[in-house]
Amino acid sequence: MSLNPLQGAQFVLAAHRINQLPADQGAEVAFAGRSNAGKSSALNALTGHKGLARTSKTPGRTQQMVAFSLPSLAQGEGQPPLQVRLIDLPGYGYAKVPPELRDHWKQEIDAYLHQRRSLRGVVLIADIRHPLKEFDRMMLEFCFQTHLPCHLLLTKADKLSRNQASQALAAMRKQFEQDGLQATVQVFSSTEATGVESAREAVVALLRQPRE
Repeated sequence: MSLNPLQGAQFVLAAHRINQLPADQGAEVAFAGRSNAGKSSALNALTGHKGLARTSKTPGRTQQMVAFSLPSLAQGEGQPPLQVRLIDLPGYGYAKVPPELRDHWKQEIDAYLHQRRSLRGVVLIADIRHPLKEFDRMMLEFCFQTHLPCHLLLTKADKLSRNQASQALAAMRKQFEQDGLQATVQVFSSTEATGVESAREAVVALLRQPRE
């Protein structure tokens, strides 16, 4: 078992607007996904911190943008360590929230993705058992059009057999090819720690990615 590069994540703040987020410097990766796709569980599994992102029986509890600091990443010789963060975006689409709050979050997420210079990539969380929803597709299209790297975690793989999970992964890759999208995708289960190591590597690779 290799050392976890995402260990030591700490809650920094929860923001209602993007101008309340930490200073726009260093590098950060945003986690996005529908409210019931297992985003909090994935964050907890990746950081090795069970209580970092609150998991809830009521999907959609993340109603703010939540910033978590990570230990700084060593860079090349003569370069200062890179200050890095994870940003948990509000769970979308399922939460029983008033329409005006939903509209607010749609605008804030849109502004965040367009304006945040320290953003290096998006980890999109989707339930492997269901087809991609409209929000997932919009996020993938946006990332593709703006040259923002996106890594898709197909969560809850423990609910399928290994064969079914492999088929779902192959189908998703085929769909990306047909749609002309360039996201990377993997199978993931926070319950059984399936794909956790490779997902951590993907997050660190995104954090190290220079911004186009």
